[in-house]
Amino acid sequence: MTTMVNAYASPSATEGLIPTQIERRDVGPHDVLIDIKYSGICHSDIHTVRGEWGPQTYPLAPGHEIAGIIAEVGSAVAKHKVGDRVGVGCMVNSCMECENCLAGDQQFCDKSVGTYGATDRDGTITQGGYSTHVVVTENFVLSIPEGIELDVAAPLLCAGITTFSPLKHWGAGPGKKVAVVGLGGLGHMAVKIASALGAEVTVLSQSLKKKEDGLHMGASDYRATSDENTFKELQKSFDLIINTVSASINVSDYLGLLRVNGTMVNVGAPAEPLPVNAFALIGGRRSFAGSQIGGIEETQEMLNFCAEHGIGAEIEVIAAEQINEAYERVMKSDVRYRFVIDTATLV
Repeated sequence: MTTMVNAYASPSATEGLIPTQIERRDVGPHDVLIDIKYSGICHSDIHTVRGEWGPQTYPLAPGHEIAGIIAEVGSAVAKHKVGDRVGVGCMVNSCMECENCLAGDQQFCDKSVGTYGATDRDGTITQGGYSTHVVVTENFVLSIPEGIELDVAAPLLCAGITTFSPLKHWGAGPGKKVAVVGLGGLGHMAVKIASALGAEVTVLSQSLKKKEDGLHMGASDYRATSDENTFKELQKSFDLIINTVSASINVSDYLGLLRVNGTMVNVGAPAEPLPVNAFALIGGRRSFAGSQIGGIEETQEMLNFCAEHGIGAEIEVIAAEQINEAYERVMKSDVRYRFVIDTATLV
């Protein structure tokens, strides 16, 4: 049995999203039904529905930054109860048995199931958070602490964990200098989290138009990458660079900003390859790495950390009818810093 719920979905790779209804499975013994209150708009939503990351099955309702309230729990659910404030991020299932799952890295499971556009374990195609309700197995439902409002918490389920995970893994903290490339949806979270971890943070952005925002969020320096002097003056300055932009950049120029043994981590996902000059790595025993989201335990750790430090996303709440306009604004970097859909407008 299934239930139909209101949603916004893309009918094809070349059309805008439209109001529709999608199917949700009935609540099974280990499932949780979430009344979605807010759903963030991630740049990857746009890449996916437009087929830029490969062919999709349509209609497709994206959205993997989900915050809401539990409306129903299955008979065997032990981790959550009706009325709990919860979130769902970029995955809704995995095998739970492989080496990565057992290590808490469900995001690297070969059988991990994305929140939308993926084949679930029952053979259906998952549909995301641009909808009024979602049914998720309890192991992939996160608790949102009372210290964070649901609207500013929603983007933490992707943008927050995507930046928290590499910052933690590569040791951002007191005594470390961290550069964040781009001050967008991901970048502004990286600045807030790196600063809260105790690192000294510099923002590297195309221009200085967001400088005041970056400094307010915790950066101690803000440089324009369009100024050639930036790359001269900051040579060998940073222990860690987090690249958050989903566009082609000259990676080798940025590698030159790393100290010996420094690492540049890519969390942005441009559709085109990023060429690297080997000598930019060899010269300082530098590393060029990648990172995606974190596992479920780490995502919960991130939410707790953000609540403890008063960190939420900077958001612009929109109605569902504004989604297509929001997509165009995201492509123009015209958002400070994350659009969040009020799902009460999905009527």
